[in-house]
Amino acid sequence: MRKAKSSLCRPQGCKGCDASFHGTGRRCSPFACPSSKEDIVSTVKPKKHLGQHFLVDQNIALKIVDQLTLHRGVKDVLEVGPGMGVLTQYLIRHPEYRTTVVDIDRESIAYLQEHFPQLGERIISADFLKTDLATLFPGAFAIIGNFPYNISSQIFFKVLEQRQVVPEVVCMIQKEVAERIAAPPGSKTYGILSVLLQAFYEIDYRFTVSEHVFHPKPKVKSAVIRLLRNQVEHLPCNEKRFFEVVKLSFGTRRKTLRNSLRSFNLPPEVLTQPVFDKRAEQLSVQDFIALTQLVEQNS
Repeated sequence: MRKAKSSLCRPQGCKGCDASFHGTGRRCSPFACPSSKEDIVSTVKPKKHLGQHFLVDQNIALKIVDQLTLHRGVKDVLEVGPGMGVLTQYLIRHPEYRTTVVDIDRESIAYLQEHFPQLGERIISADFLKTDLATLFPGAFAIIGNFPYNISSQIFFKVLEQRQVVPEVVCMIQKEVAERIAAPPGSKTYGILSVLLQAFYEIDYRFTVSEHVFHPKPKVKSAVIRLLRNQVEHLPCNEKRFFEVVKLSFGTRRKTLRNSLRSFNLPPEVLTQPVFDKRAEQLSVQDFIALTQLVEQNS
């Protein structure tokens, strides 16, 4: 792993940062040159109701940022939940990125404004899930972040809503969720997010992250995954109905599709087709597209 050189000012006595920034009046981020773990974690208090677990390992932070590929030539990068900027500090070292950060935690926002003044108005105090992203970006943008466990699925559904302008996502999430998203058909972890995300993105499980590199330490391991937009602009079926079919199919995943999709009131002769003897986890993305077409034609 290459050692990154910090671009932030160091305080008197700190040996971790580039001295060329001395005299600029900028305060050093403890993430960039921590003298101890306690110095880091005492700055912004993690809030349980926001699902905050702050990453405190610099090598992991740099490795996460290095996963960005600028897929399809994207320049704008939105970091979700930057906290104290452990990823931000590495993002701003890329002149080819136009980095924006959004966080619902006002304490984190105040911290970021103090330590990353160069971002200016691109430090957004807002709830990502409620933010109109079209007002922030005129075109395509990548998303990166250490997603809070308690809203990671909601973030992915918002990504799906914005899939035409989000060509890439790099994120750290709960390992179990990452495995579910990347799971193939037939797997016990294969589910709604697996199908919906794989319909529009190539999913790449990058690496596992130990629970010991966070404060506070979570009870589970994390993982970093990368989503790259595939070449599918539109599915060959009604996409709203596709989402509905997938969600209903997995709603009662232990039952056959004949029972799961009962609310569509399909004709008895249609329900005799072999696909309705299967369970949702047995169907690939293409199978679900064909199933959606069948539902459209007969309901």
